[in-house]
Amino acid sequence: MANCRKRSLSHAHLAAAAAAIAVATLLLTTSRRAAAEAEQQPIQLHFYMHDVVTGPGATAAEVVHGTATAARFGKVVVMDDLLTEGADRGSPPVGRAQGFYVFAALDADAPALLFSMNVVLAAGPYGGSTVAVMGRDNFARLPVRELPVVGGTGRFRMARGYALVRTAGEHGKNAVLEIDLFVHAPY
Repeated sequence: MANCRKRSLSHAHLAAAAAAIAVATLLLTTSRRAAAEAEQQPIQLHFYMHDVVTGPGATAAEVVHGTATAARFGKVVVMDDLLTEGADRGSPPVGRAQGFYVFAALDADAPALLFSMNVVLAAGPYGGSTVAVMGRDNFARLPVRELPVVGGTGRFRMARGYALVRTAGEHGKNAVLEIDLFVHAPY
């Protein structure tokens, strides 16, 4: 009887030791992977987005009008905007920016957007991949806005990073945005 108990305790100790080794191995592997990702340099993409709300060839449509105040609170615009290498609309295309933006601030002196887009890349080594960007665009107050990269597909699966957005030009309601994406992708 005493012998059986010793065996049970020995099996319990062996099982606990095996579990501890498995956890330590998992933690070591995870920390090595995190260190490798931290060392990885981000991929930088630079392009211009042409948000055309008015005129022929519009690529953005207002779907909810919002308030009549200067803040335009609640206004929703859906977009399928052209992305190009240069600021000129005729420069070589690199993809599309598909998504929406919502005027989400009540303060007329500091309007801001909830900005959500999928950068759909059509050209170059990342053609067919997407990068998802979503965040607050304080376009009225900041010359350069930072928005988070929240994911992606293809080459950018599980991406993280950020976008720096500048207004490169405005023509009435139409705008050209200069965008620098800094993307970390584990694959």
